[in-house]
This record gives sequence, C-alpha cells and structure tokens, in this order.
Amino acid sequence: MNSFLVLQSDFGLVDGAVSAMYGVALVEEPTLKIYDLTHDITPYSIWEASYRLFQSMEYWPKGTVFVSVVDPGVGTDRKSVVAKTSDGHYIVTPDNGTLTHVKRYVGIEEVREIEESKHRRRNTEHSYTFHGRDVYAYTGAKLASGHITFEEVGEALSVEHIQELELFEKEKTEKSIKGNIAILDVRFGSLWTNVTREEFLSIGFKVGDSVEVTIKDGNRVVFNNRVKYGRSFQDVYIGESVIYVNSLYRMALAINQGNFAKAYNVGTGNNWFIEFSKVEN
Repeated sequence: MNSFLVLQSDFGLVDGAVSAMYGVALVEEPTLKIYDLTHDITPYSIWEASYRLFQSMEYWPKGTVFVSVVDPGVGTDRKSVVAKTSDGHYIVTPDNGTLTHVKRYVGIEEVREIEESKHRRRNTEHSYTFHGRDVYAYTGAKLASGHITFEEVGEALSVEHIQELELFEKEKTEKSIKGNIAILDVRFGSLWTNVTREEFLSIGFKVGDSVEVTIKDGNRVVFNNRVKYGRSFQDVYIGESVIYVNSLYRMALAINQGNFAKAYNVGTGNNWFIEFSKVEN
C-alpha cells in the first residue's frame, strides 16, 4: 500500500457527507493522503461510477485504494467488497455493478467481502444508510494505511459472479461501426463512445474524412449528419461538429466551443447508440 486514498461518490459537496468520510479516514490514520476522484456522479448512476473508475484509475500509483460509493441499495443485502485489479489497485465499493468497466477493460484478480463485524466503525451497526462513512471510508483507510492486509478484509468471493451492468457489444460491417455513448465529457458536453480508435480506423476512415454519424435514443433518431474526422477541435469552425480520438483512445464527438450533449439532448448508456458510416460517393 502507498497511503493514497481516492474517494468517489454521488454525494456532492453541499453538505457534510464527504467531509465525514475524510474525517473517519484521518482518525484511522492521520498521515493518509486523501484525494477526490469526483463527488458529482449523477445521483444513483452506478453506470457513471463504473466508468469514472475505469477512466481514472490507471494514472494512479500501484497500491492506491479507491472508495466508490454510489449505492442506491444501501441497507439491503447487497455485498460490500474490496476488489484487487490486475494493475495492483484496490476498489472498496458495494457489489452492485460499480466494478463493471474495470473488470471488462482492466481486469480484476480477486474480490473479498468486507467482514463488517471487524471493519465497521464502532456503534454504527444500527444505522443502515451511510455505509460510505461507516464501512467504505473506514475499511479503505485501514487498507491504504496498511493497518490491515487485503487478505484480512474478509472471505474471498468469485470474481466471475460479481454484479455487472450490461455492456453494449459493438456491431461492425465493412462500411460502418456501431457502438454506444458510454459517458459525457460533462463540462464541455462532448460524447465519449465505446468505439476504440483501432476499431474506427479498421473501417478505413482517415483524418479529414467526412463521416456519416447517426445517434439514436433506442429507435428514435436524434442526430444524423456528416461530420469531419479531425485531430482536434480546431480542425472545424466554431459551432461545427467534429469526430476525434479522446484521451482514452476512444472515438468522441464534440461541437467546437459548444456543447453537443445539450444541443441534441443526448444521454449515455446502453440505450444510446452511435453509428459511424462511410459516406457513399
């Protein structure tokens, strides 16, 4: 462990919830280095929590402990777990699908169920709605500080049987590839897809090409137009759309100095489809 603890939640920062998590962790070990991934996950969006972990984890040192609390099932019989990734990171979270993207795109070596009789703050057993403070931040701090080992977290579970969200499987033809809108670059409204750069280029697209883009919400078409494939936003005029490779080497769609998601009311997840097709001459 390296004493790095990174927190993620849908709690926001308008009250004391996140501060309480910090406090619990620092009481356990005052020398911990605590950082925020984000606390602005859309409330109850397990999908977003899963993707943001995948988006950010690889840039942190091996041994970093992540605590992710987006937990609409808090207080139910869903399990509380710690996962060890193939890259040597640890994730403390409810077993509710939050591990989906990390399992698929990074890999999970082992999962252990948190033994709450040992790893829950004392005198909190009659409160069922703030496991982020009483179980996850507390266990994460113990693990990050080296006060417990990963093996001491609790009983090993089957990695195969952890809860996973459904991921849309891409569809490819000779002239097109169809994926989904995986997440938004929230502040700027860019659409990040699950189509990789390699998959996109395998259709034969080249920088500068005009590409036909179709976006659907289920069966409803919300956007259908030709868009330039560029290296960056400045490859098109202000207000024009552009296809580009994002920081995760996946294909993205933006409006230069605009907000694509707001302009066309585009959402994310498995119900939002995007197809890149060759323009027929």
